[in-house]
Amino acid sequence: MLNIKEVELKKILPPDGPSIDEVKRYLEKYNNEYIVIKCGGSVLVDQNLFNIFIKDVAVLNKLGFNPIIIHGGGKRINSKLLEFNIKSNFINGLRVTDKNTINIVEDVLIEFNKEIVDALKIQSCNTRRITSKEFNIIIVKPESDELGFVGTPTSIKTSALKEIIKANEVPVVAPLGLDKNNQTFNINADTVAGSIAKELKARRLMIISDVEGVLDNEKKLITEINSQKAKELIDQNIISGGMIPKINNCLDVASNGVKGVVIIDGRKNHSILFELLSDKGSGTLIRQ
Repeated sequence: MLNIKEVELKKILPPDGPSIDEVKRYLEKYNNEYIVIKCGGSVLVDQNLFNIFIKDVAVLNKLGFNPIIIHGGGKRINSKLLEFNIKSNFINGLRVTDKNTINIVEDVLIEFNKEIVDALKIQSCNTRRITSKEFNIIIVKPESDELGFVGTPTSIKTSALKEIIKANEVPVVAPLGLDKNNQTFNINADTVAGSIAKELKARRLMIISDVEGVLDNEKKLITEINSQKAKELIDQNIISGGMIPKINNCLDVASNGVKGVVIIDGRKNHSILFELLSDKGSGTLIRQ
């Protein structure tokens, strides 16, 4: 990876991404490290943002990095359930999932997983589908009785993940898992990403969303926070609502062997590349 010539870099890097000089400085930093990327929100719905995301992941793979994708699919699931006149109820941000709903959720996520894999293949990036039906790596237990078929990971088959990465394939993980009876469960995608990042002791967990990152009370981006700063921001109600569990999940990951968690804005052009391979970054970095 470290011997990539400038001519090669020119071919690999997008012209509107980080400069070659910057990229060269950062290649060493992530050598043989795992980069876990959780993608959700409009990046998975807006075709233009989706294409940029796919190209950026392919660039990381061609540079010799080890990206692992975990995708959401909430908006697609909502649309499909509406087609069947099934109303969604949520408890603490988690979708109540009964027997009918889990089958639809599983179908939507597996179909979407295939779309992501196919899009990466078009970019000459080898990938591997990881779903409840193919190559499942997530064992779960029920989150609670009232949520139905919503699971919490109890173990991740990291050896299988490492073999896929060793073969230079990008794992594309659907937020689905199986319990000990092979029953499929829906899992919060942030939880899946956090569990995988912790198990692999990843260098980075990147959460790509529809937000710039963590904002201060003047709506300006805070480029870095730690657990103490996060607690202050929660106490001051600057971090509030659905952002609180997201930040708490990030802090948990950052205090369990992952060097940094970053929330970045997937609506910005090449935000993944600018975060990893440039001086300016593109979101909020969360450390222990």
